[in-house]
Amino acid sequence: MSDIKDCPFCHLKERVLIENDMATAFLSDPRKVKGHTLVTPKRHVEKPWEVTPEELQAVYELIFKLEQKLASGHGEGADIRQNYRPFLEQSRLKVDHVHFHVIPRKKFDRIYEVAEHFDTVLFEKLTDDEQNEVRKLIEEA
Repeated sequence: MSDIKDCPFCHLKERVLIENDMATAFLSDPRKVKGHTLVTPKRHVEKPWEVTPEELQAVYELIFKLEQKLASGHGEGADIRQNYRPFLEQSRLKVDHVHFHVIPRKKFDRIYEVAEHFDTVLFEKLTDDEQNEVRKLIEEA
């Protein structure tokens, strides 16, 4: 848990690219590739499921605008991701404020060259046992 006064995403100024009433988009620093952008609700929220439907709609409005512009200007596509990792302490690489990454991508980019070409060893076949276990977990909710 972070304190709102220490949250770097609650005190943005010159990095803001676009915003609407409930969300803000700004360049990631540090970044993975040129154009790597973050989109956050303006309200300080730490858990993804605490984002309101209205905030989520505002966030995705900005994500879709960025995705179109960045995919055509800095890549050929884009990755959109959101991480929730409360087991890590807040740092330069991890901020306790819900945020979505918009990462321009192209074939054999830096992300692929450094990490993703190893991904094939991570993927495993989905088993019936795993599918049943996860289905049971979800249905119990």
